[in-house]
Amino acid sequence: MTAILPYHRVNILTGTQQATVIEDYRECADMIKRAERPLLVLGMLVLRTTLGEKSLIEYGVELAKTRDIPICATAHTKKKLLELGVEPASSYDIAEIINHLKDPDWMGVKKEGNHDLVMFLGFRTDLGEQGLSTLKHFAPHLKTMTLCKFYYPNASYSLPNLAQDEQWKEFLDNLIINLNSKEA
Repeated sequence: MTAILPYHRVNILTGTQQATVIEDYRECADMIKRAERPLLVLGMLVLRTTLGEKSLIEYGVELAKTRDIPICATAHTKKKLLELGVEPASSYDIAEIINHLKDPDWMGVKKEGNHDLVMFLGFRTDLGEQGLSTLKHFAPHLKTMTLCKFYYPNASYSLPNLAQDEQWKEFLDNLIINLNSKEA
C-alpha cells in the first residue's frame, strides 16, 4: 500500500497513528449510522465551494438532515444556514469547538452528552490539520472524520486526495443517498 500524502504538507509527521482512508461511501455511511451522537462542523469554505449546481453548504445541510445530525457553524456560516432555513445547534469559532471537544465531560452542542463522531467539512487544510492534531492527541474519547476532498492524516477517518471535484461530488451524493436509505 502506498502512503497518501496530505495536500497541505505541514506537520505531516503524525506519529504512529494516521487516518484510515475512506474511499467507499457505504463504509463512511455505516460509520455515521453507528454513531450515537455525531456532530457536523462546517467551515468557511462551504460558502465558497460549489459542486455542480449545489453549494457545499447545501451538501452539509442535506447530510445533517439525513440523521438529524446537529450542525456547528464556524466562521460566518451561521448566516447562510439561517438563509437556508436551518438553525445550527451551535455557533463557535473553530478553536472554541476544538477546545470543547477535547473535554470528555462536555455535554455537547445539544447538552445530551459529548459527541462520539465529529465530521468536518469545508476547512482550510492547514487550520484543519492543526485542529485535528489537537483532537487526536487530547481527545481519545472521540473519532474524527473529514469529508473534504483532501487527505487529513491527523483525522481518524479521511477521504483520499481527490483530484477532481466530480469525484468528490459523486462521493457526497452517494453518501447522502445511502444515509437516507431505510437500512439501519
